[in-house]
Amino acid sequence: MLKGFKDFVLRGNIIELSIAVVIGTAFTALVAAFTTNIVNPVVAAAGGVNAEGLGFAIWPDNPKTFVNFGAVITAMVTFIITAAVVYFIFVAPMNKINELTKRRAAIAEPEEEPIPADTALLVEIRDLLTELAAANKQSDNVR
Repeated sequence: MLKGFKDFVLRGNIIELSIAVVIGTAFTALVAAFTTNIVNPVVAAAGGVNAEGLGFAIWPDNPKTFVNFGAVITAMVTFIITAAVVYFIFVAPMNKINELTKRRAAIAEPEEEPIPADTALLVEIRDLLTELAAANKQSDNVR
């Protein structure tokens, strides 16, 4: 039972996944710091002098009813930055590597074009007629 667990933990996929989680966590902290310290002040400045950010209060006396568009804009910016980094750092290079690998495999093993059935039949008939002609010629020489 412990051997199976050891094989599971030491398998390459688990190690790669754990590295991805650590890098993702660090990147999330970086994006959160960027949006908190750069994007939020810009959005709050666009919203006026209200310290709560860009939005409005449904009930002015109750701060819990504040509809915060700034937080939604910040979340969208965070998502776009994260998606762009993941695409350009991980997805695009991996697609390029896969394409090069497929291209290299195609060069290494060229595919034979299949012979159409009618052409194969005609080749077979030609070979049989050649054999018959050779056999007839041998029998004429023997007589």
